[in-house]
Amino acid sequence: MLIREFDFARDFDAVVALWQASGPGVHLGMSDTPEEISRKLKRDPDLFLVAEDGAQVVGAVLGGFDGRRGMVYHLAVAPAHGGRGLGSALMAELESRLKAKGCRKYYLLVTHDNTAVTDFYQRLGWSVMPVQIMGKEIR
Repeated sequence: MLIREFDFARDFDAVVALWQASGPGVHLGMSDTPEEISRKLKRDPDLFLVAEDGAQVVGAVLGGFDGRRGMVYHLAVAPAHGGRGLGSALMAELESRLKAKGCRKYYLLVTHDNTAVTDFYQRLGWSVMPVQIMGKEIR
């Protein structure tokens, strides 16, 4: 397995297909269009990682850093490659890169219908926070 930075022209379609096939945990929206991902890459391209098996993308994680806190937006591993430590490796590499930027804390959101991943994240040292998430789309 090779973990490397996302390359838009080479990886976009494969990563979107991976996200779409990942089950209830990844909810794609208006921030996941080609235009929005291109914009995201201008800010911190080093925090969008893919895992390859040969020439096939089998995992991806999209992270961000605003100068104060980090965020994990989407983590997905192809079902056929699950249980091999690939998700953990992607998260470890993302965390290492966030730490190198000076990030001291980062967050991720887990949807209520994606209960299977809570144990995974807790094994990686994450804990559930007693907060309510609110959002607003700006149109």
